[in-house]
Amino acid sequence: MVFSSIVFLFYFMPLFFLVYFLVDRRLKNWVILAGSIVFYAWGAPQFIFVILATTVADFYIVRMMDASRTDWLRKLLLSLSLSINLGLLFYFKYSNFFVQNLNHVLQQIGMKQVGWTSLVLPIGISFYTFETLTYVVDVYRKVHKPLRNFWDYQLYIILFPKLIAGPIIRFHDFADQIYDHTEHENAENRLRGLYRFFIGLGKKILIANVMGAAADTVFNIPHQELGTATAWWGALSYTFQIYFDFSGYSDMAIGLGLMMGFRIPENFNNPYTATSITDFWRRWHITLGSWMRNYLYIPLGGNRGSKWRTYINLWIVFLASGLWHGAAWGYVAWGAYHGFFLVMERLFLGKWLAKLGKASFIYSFFVVLIGWVFFRIEHIRPSLAYLGRLFSWHKSSEAWLPTTEYYTIFAVACLFSFFTIANWGQRIQQRFFYAPYPVRRHYLVATLMLVICLLSASRIATSSFNPFIYFRF
Repeated sequence: MVFSSIVFLFYFMPLFFLVYFLVDRRLKNWVILAGSIVFYAWGAPQFIFVILATTVADFYIVRMMDASRTDWLRKLLLSLSLSINLGLLFYFKYSNFFVQNLNHVLQQIGMKQVGWTSLVLPIGISFYTFETLTYVVDVYRKVHKPLRNFWDYQLYIILFPKLIAGPIIRFHDFADQIYDHTEHENAENRLRGLYRFFIGLGKKILIANVMGAAADTVFNIPHQELGTATAWWGALSYTFQIYFDFSGYSDMAIGLGLMMGFRIPENFNNPYTATSITDFWRRWHITLGSWMRNYLYIPLGGNRGSKWRTYINLWIVFLASGLWHGAAWGYVAWGAYHGFFLVMERLFLGKWLAKLGKASFIYSFFVVLIGWVFFRIEHIRPSLAYLGRLFSWHKSSEAWLPTTEYYTIFAVACLFSFFTIANWGQRIQQRFFYAPYPVRRHYLVATLMLVICLLSASRIATSSFNPFIYFRF
């Protein structure tokens, strides 16, 4: 089920919150759990049993690990839990990739290829696998005690606002909310949560989908026919599409959580205003960056060793980040590309960028835009061919021409991507999202959200289905 679908907006969401707000506080977690199971099973009924089975195994393995006072047994149980979760992720997500590459090698040397039936990827497996890993690792490190019963753990993993595409919530940051979130469930948070949901809906439907339609058209043009100007429009369109698509989903997830009293962490902080690639990764997919830092980069040694060891650790983290996004060489190249610039900034680029001040966002935006070509196309040779059209002059074809609607939405995307570069933009953002609302402001914001809702609903009713990009991961 997709947040921007008619089924969710007009059936699931109203019915779920009607029941949730009416039941006694003691029953609210059961309503969330039942709603989350229905939400996931609606789109992937065959895979709900995979989640249920792995959470049962994880819960009891972690309980035994926590109860054990024998170090070798704790390590054995930790390894068992990690093997189950990572094994399922590798099986479903990377088996096809591994066999395809193996068969390519076998074909080159004249050997018989391996027979294989392609696997369907369970929706959201990359996200909820990382959350299961935080549970077992946090308990192993004694950062937090394990949850009291299985259904509490099930709720942590399957909570529907963040189940499919994050934000990725670390266990020790969220555990106590499972028991006390209803204390934060009040009229103010319900309204602010609803506003945040509609902001995300508007980002997705009114901006990302328009940018996505243009990007799809341009990227599907054979590269021999692709003009330079059109190629740049396509890359820019995808750059804005993926930001407003993914940040829109995160806004919707945060808003839904807030309506129930949950404080789901922020996932974006104006990433295209970053003044370096290092800064970009503090602003883009923040919860993934935090996970990688705490559960991969620091265990590898972080920056505690030599400079070259630090650079190797950074590359490993970003290669892993690329593979986490998808099983294709384009994602690996995208991760390596970002890792390269992070290393260069530590070596010498960072000092130069610091002298430029805020103007260095131009460098960051350009580097990120080029990287998105690998991410969008997923394969290296076609990506390089596309980049070749960006940097060599070719007359534009008429396969795609910008329309008045496109120019308008493009201008809106630029405004909301870059306005916080100015101090006045930061003040507006702070007042809108975080400052207390007087009654008059509630009326103004509610009216604006109603307009966004109506415009989005009309587009949903008249357009084809367009899922969120990160649902594939």
